[in-house]
Amino acid sequence: MSCAFSKFKYSALGVRLYSNKVLGLFSTTHKRNYAVSTEEPLKKTPLYDFHVENGGKMVPFAGWSMPVQYSSLGVLASHLHTRENASLFDVSHMLQMRLTGRDRVSFLEKLVVADLEELPVDNSILSVFTNENGGIIDDTVICKHNDHIHIVSNAACADKDTTHIRKEINKFQQRGGDVNLKIIDDHALLALQGPKAASVLQELCDKDLSDFMFMTARHLNIKGFDCHVTRSGYTGEDGFEIGVPSPASVHLANLLLKYPSVQLAGLGARDSLRLEAGLCLYGHDLDETTTPVEAGLTWTIGKRRRKESDFLGAEHVIPQIKGGVMRRRIGFIVEGAPARENAEIYNNKDELIGKVTSGGPSPSLQKNIAMGYVKSGYHKLSTELQVKVRNRMQKAQVVKMPFVPTSIIWLKAIW
Repeated sequence: MSCAFSKFKYSALGVRLYSNKVLGLFSTTHKRNYAVSTEEPLKKTPLYDFHVENGGKMVPFAGWSMPVQYSSLGVLASHLHTRENASLFDVSHMLQMRLTGRDRVSFLEKLVVADLEELPVDNSILSVFTNENGGIIDDTVICKHNDHIHIVSNAACADKDTTHIRKEINKFQQRGGDVNLKIIDDHALLALQGPKAASVLQELCDKDLSDFMFMTARHLNIKGFDCHVTRSGYTGEDGFEIGVPSPASVHLANLLLKYPSVQLAGLGARDSLRLEAGLCLYGHDLDETTTPVEAGLTWTIGKRRRKESDFLGAEHVIPQIKGGVMRRRIGFIVEGAPARENAEIYNNKDELIGKVTSGGPSPSLQKNIAMGYVKSGYHKLSTELQVKVRNRMQKAQVVKMPFVPTSIIWLKAIW
């Protein structure tokens, strides 16, 4: 999509102050994902030196050293550039896996809520891993191919995810099932996001991309490199996530940056973009005590899966679809200062009804937005709330998500 963000004017001082505000919120919000052990060195993606050479401000994130922004383009400018042009993100820290074996679909359906049996080949789907209580172990994007399943999940959950999957594989194999897991650690992952992403990628490919639909996947030859590409992303924009052999990752990044419409972007912009899109961040908006129904992710549970109820924790999740839940995830606009994670949410009678899970300034709206969980009944659109920020009550109102317009059909549909 291309939104009319150019009508907003920012002074140089305003941009600098805004970027500092976003960085402050980012460091607070993502504190639990930061590496805190001085004994374990931070992991580096294949593009680490490339980031440093290009002015990347490197920060610890989920055990990795990652760029939060670049000296040439602050968080605010990077965010707005993505909405109007295209930005290149290094997301190589994320866990990439390949599942093989004749029983791979039936195996994975025990662990996630998606209907993988009916998912067409070369299509992708957003899903969640659930535990025995129906809580969310992690969210994931699953790509189904003829001979394997490609899985991408969160860096912060990498150890937990692999331990869980391998444990279930062992049990499955003991029952005679045929499935195997391979961690893909020889490929970087680049996300090209924004309304101009498709036109840029088309110039580097030898195949016509006009019929490359959103949430589908292909193996593409990009300037001689065999890449696994999904048309998807975490920004609310059109875009592609490109799995490229690690030795070729810097070369591909430089090829993409030759186009004037493409700029580098870091974790700061990625977080504000996903928040505007109403997309969850694991460990904040989702965790193992939260079910898909509470999180507003009921749409990820396939109809057949609801009927068969054979995924982990289904006996807890399925009754919630009809019977309801005690709390729900909402999006809301906050007056005054930004509402940070764990800020308390109250009704207009000063009764505590929930808490904020993600929040910060919206560059597109020039307002403060947030997501959180409230008691059922307070989740309805236009409901007036209060949020305690710095020991002061600030007015808030429940609004429809995504917070900003989007051209992504499935993102429109889920809300």
